[in-house]
Amino acid sequence: MATNRAAATEHLFSYGTLQQPEVQLATFGRLLDSRPDRLPGYCLAMLAIDDAQVVATSGKTHHPIASRGEPADGVPGAVLAVTLEELRQADAYEVAAYRRERVTLASGAQAWAYVDARDTLP
Repeated sequence: MATNRAAATEHLFSYGTLQQPEVQLATFGRLLDSRPDRLPGYCLAMLAIDDAQVVATSGKTHHPIASRGEPADGVPGAVLAVTLEELRQADAYEVAAYRRERVTLASGAQAWAYVDARDTLP
C-alpha cells in the first residue's frame, strides 16, 4: 500500500484523523502502512478543534479523543508504521488537548497513541 516501510521504525496507534489518506499526505507526504488493532481500557469522546489548520487538513471540526475508561472498554483503530521524523510531524499536527503516550494494544504490541492530555498518568 505505501512505500518506505524499511525506514518506519515506530508504531503509532490511530483511532481518528491520522488514518485519513488526505491527513497522511498533508502531514507525512505519503500514505502509511497500517494494520488494525484495538486500544483496551479507553473510550472515545468528541473534541472540538479550534486550530484552523488542523480543521482544514482533516475537514472536521470535531475529532475523537481517547480517555481512560473501564478495563472492558476499547477503542478500535490502526497501527501506523512511521519514522521518528514522522512521529515528530504527528506531534506538530495534534492539538494540545492530546498527549502522546506509550500504550499496549490488544494484540500485545507496543505503540504510541495520542490520548486525552487531561487524564492523569498511571
